[in-house]
Amino acid sequence: MFKPETYILRRKALKDEIRTGLAIFPGNTEASFNYPANTYHYRQDSTFSYFFGINQPDLAGIIDFETGAEILFGNDVDMDDIIWMGPQPSIADRGAQAGIKHTAPLADFARYIEEARTAGRKVHFLPPYRGETKIQLSEILGIMPKEIKESASVDLIRAVVKLRAVKSAEEITEIEKMVDVAYLMHTTAMKMAHPGIIEQEIAGTIEGIALANAGPVSFPVILSINGQTLHNHYHGNVLAEGRMMVVDAGCESEETLYSSDITRTVPVGGKFSSRQREIYEIVLNANLKAIEAIKPGIPYREIHLLAARVITDGLKAAGLMKGDTDEAVAAGAHALFFPHGLGHMLGMDVHDLEGVGENFVGYDDEITRSKQFGTAFLRLGRRLQPGFVLTVEPGIYFIPALIDQWKTEGKFTQFINYDKVEAYKDFGGIRIEDDVLVTDNGYRVLGKPIPKTVEEIENLMRR
Repeated sequence: MFKPETYILRRKALKDEIRTGLAIFPGNTEASFNYPANTYHYRQDSTFSYFFGINQPDLAGIIDFETGAEILFGNDVDMDDIIWMGPQPSIADRGAQAGIKHTAPLADFARYIEEARTAGRKVHFLPPYRGETKIQLSEILGIMPKEIKESASVDLIRAVVKLRAVKSAEEITEIEKMVDVAYLMHTTAMKMAHPGIIEQEIAGTIEGIALANAGPVSFPVILSINGQTLHNHYHGNVLAEGRMMVVDAGCESEETLYSSDITRTVPVGGKFSSRQREIYEIVLNANLKAIEAIKPGIPYREIHLLAARVITDGLKAAGLMKGDTDEAVAAGAHALFFPHGLGHMLGMDVHDLEGVGENFVGYDDEITRSKQFGTAFLRLGRRLQPGFVLTVEPGIYFIPALIDQWKTEGKFTQFINYDKVEAYKDFGGIRIEDDVLVTDNGYRVLGKPIPKTVEEIENLMRR
């Protein structure tokens, strides 16, 4: 946890945004398959953690915008709990760690809300993303479970996004710690990427590095020689000469929940072929040019389209695309090779804040989501602000099924050289991703630099 003052100031900032009613924040419960002896790894709700900081199941919080009350609800442990978990701090002691003076048993949470509703007061809550929370809110608020998400408070959503999207210095420090753990994960994966190694050996090793140095991986490790599948979690392939290995992985702080999200692509055996190097350099150029363009006030969708133009220019030079670059990108022809968004917000969640609704986080009244294939998958399109932390992750992929579909449909034949593309169906995919802070006048790439030029990667893998 941070100092109590951090959470006090965060709650005060929320009170400054909303003046009527009260906001309720159910913490996550523990998911069990044989309670209490065996439970799945517990993970606190990020917004509860942001305002209350306590990484413990079966808690809830209330911030009353009219009375100023801040209450932490939870039950002190009994002897059964002590047998399984050992002595635990009291709820009052837990609350003091977050600057909370008033605590109460968990059963009082529903009673407090019922009294507020009876008095005709507005009860603000965020859309739940877990079934247990949906049922809990349904019972407390008298709203059908299927209607809970749509009944969430837009005022609270917008206020929470406004506060959590801009990272403080201490938050940035936490994210950088996780990037530095990702450095160890990715450089280890690079050194292990030799012919004959099973992907699972590398995936398991780097997940162990995360656990040994900070906490769990921030999302299931993506590691595959079949990088043309964007989120490939299968780790049963044997690495072979001539293939490339995509590793998309990061770490999450066990204590504060801040995370990293880094991708690197390397040649199995440590030496790029000429064909691999040509495509890799295009992706690297898109990554670098996009990062260089980051500054406050620029819509991130513009940077996404800049990366798309860099990729299109590169593929034209390689003979895979043709025609006018601007026209090709405007039409969406580049999405055959780059069918996803350039990046997303990063913080306490890898796709930060998206539990409240992706469009509330990445878009606004000025900039709305595109409906064009490829660009529609861009999670962040809005204008950048100082304090935003985001990912920059362009890629080029040769997806046989998509190539076949577009070719059969005769799609974008004025921009795509399908005959040459056919020869790349066995190529796989390349993605390069960094975590970047928007500063007052530009950007800063976070954490210890992880090798990403051809020379840096080959030199590291040669050791």
